Amino acid sequence: MASTHSAPAIDKEALRRKYAAERDKRLRADGSAQYKRLETEFSDLASDPYTPVTPREPLTDHVTFAFIGGGFAGLITGARLKEAGIDDYRIIEKGGDFGGTWYWNRYPGAQCDTASMIYMPLLEETGHMPSEKYAHAPEIRDHCSRIGEHYGLYENALFHTRVTDLSWDAERKCWLIRTDRGDAFTANYVGMGTGPLHVAKLPGLPGIEKFGGKSFHTSRWDYAYTGGTPEGAAMSGLADKRVAIIGTGATAVQCVPHLARDAKELFVFQRTPSSVDERNNVPIDPDWFSKVNEPGWQKKWQENFVANLGVGFPAEDLVDDGWTDLGKRIRAQVIDMPADQRTPANIMAAFEDADNGKMEEIRERAQAIVDDPATGEQLKAWYRQLCKRPCFHDEYLQAFNHPTTHLIHTDGKGVECITEKGVVAGGSEYEVDCIIYASGFEVGTDFVERSGYDVTGRDGVKLSEYWKNGMRSFHGLHIHGFPNMFFVQQNQAAAFIANYPHNLVDHALTVAAVVSYALEDGYTEVEPTAEAQQKWIDFLLTGPGARIGSTECTPGYYNNEGQGYGEQERFALGHPAGAQGYFTHIDAWRKSGSFDGLEFR
Repeated sequence: MASTHSAPAIDKEALRRKYAAERDKRLRADGSAQYKRLETEFSDLASDPYTPVTPREPLTDHVTFAFIGGGFAGLITGARLKEAGIDDYRIIEKGGDFGGTWYWNRYPGAQCDTASMIYMPLLEETGHMPSEKYAHAPEIRDHCSRIGEHYGLYENALFHTRVTDLSWDAERKCWLIRTDRGDAFTANYVGMGTGPLHVAKLPGLPGIEKFGGKSFHTSRWDYAYTGGTPEGAAMSGLADKRVAIIGTGATAVQCVPHLARDAKELFVFQRTPSSVDERNNVPIDPDWFSKVNEPGWQKKWQENFVANLGVGFPAEDLVDDGWTDLGKRIRAQVIDMPADQRTPANIMAAFEDADNGKMEEIRERAQAIVDDPATGEQLKAWYRQLCKRPCFHDEYLQAFNHPTTHLIHTDGKGVECITEKGVVAGGSEYEVDCIIYASGFEVGTDFVERSGYDVTGRDGVKLSEYWKNGMRSFHGLHIHGFPNMFFVQQNQAAAFIANYPHNLVDHALTVAAVVSYALEDGYTEVEPTAEAQQKWIDFLLTGPGARIGSTECTPGYYNNEGQGYGEQERFALGHPAGAQGYFTHIDAWRKSGSFDGLEFR
């Protein structure tokens, strides 16, 4: 992807004022409370429309390792443990198969937004070549099944099962896991990888329950109503339907082109436009892939991607996409600075200049692609690129050139209410046959509330109580007072990186290394010392803090709908040297073999 490195002639103060004005339009006193859970509002829409529940008897057995969550976290951890010789590994998953968010999200057009080569885990181990640079959901979901079959993870898996309680049995030195299927089994070790995007939410709109037509959330797409398939077949059921979609984030960007193609009429209700840069998705050439496919290639690619997002100076950009383009722009400006002027303030200024140039291009792209000038103007995103999840697509903006597709721009106010006949915005009612909620998932809510269970550790201490003043961990994976437990996620580790699975790939290596060491030496318990955990947290707090979540940004899940995060959430950060700093640190820690900071008993 070509980059324009020279800073455009932009009035930065005027642009900052514009960003602030657009943000202020969207601020709401209720913040994240404006949303309601799907299962609370529409319990019938929260069930699994894809796989029937298979009756089974409750389990009361024992396994060496139990993992909560059947998405990438559970699959990758299971793969590494299986490679280490631990066969009695069990995944507990609320869906009907492996996949996590990719099990539920089957809306048309769904695909990864970081390159398949780095996003889809264990490609090298399973021998799979992605079909395109950005794989679509069916292929990713199939790959999850491929991992499960390759490593024999289906044998002990419990699908359509939710954990209701997790407690440490000090006498037996194991965990007792209870579920909503009546299970009460034990495990020497437990892992938690429920992911950041698994509790679907709806906008808390007045009258939402009164609508007389069809409605569903994008993660419960009803192909029986729309026709079509997740693979992209035409949705013939919408040929005579007027359809409304509420939300214009990453999900809508992917499914709007399909709805514009197939619906009789489409109304896209927009509160805040997404920044939509070009994606340039292409098939992967087998001949090219055969040259890349050498031992260790995927790890090399993942590490190169992280390096290109940072402020280091990697020699090459293997992925070369919209994510790495911004990093290259920043580095180009830093390179042009005399060494004595590379202060933190000047580097941040370079970051702003690069961002301003990038966002100007993205706004100009919207104006150039969309035929109607007014609509093109309304699709411009007035915020810094990382204020919201950046989007990349080659058909979304073009969808608004369909004569039957209408952008209902609410200028930050959002939809007012739902009626029996349709949607009200800007004082006008739009009568429709179907409402699709592209309103996403809960992010930043209390972990215990989101996961659906609490954890009782040593001496009866609840995780909810232990974390009441903020998350505390060692390396983001281990928690003092909760022995033999691993929290597979991103915070207090590599934290926010565009390619989320890289966090999980790295944590899985640590889990396998620690458990293998404990089993080989006959230890029955492992947990971090209180001192090591506090030292790690103190170290994290020396850094610049989270790079996203600023209240200067337009409201969204990155910044708690514009309200920012409080004392508890300030601990949701990563290594002071960024993701690359964490991966370098933890790799050396693993290789040392001493596991400093952990206590084995």
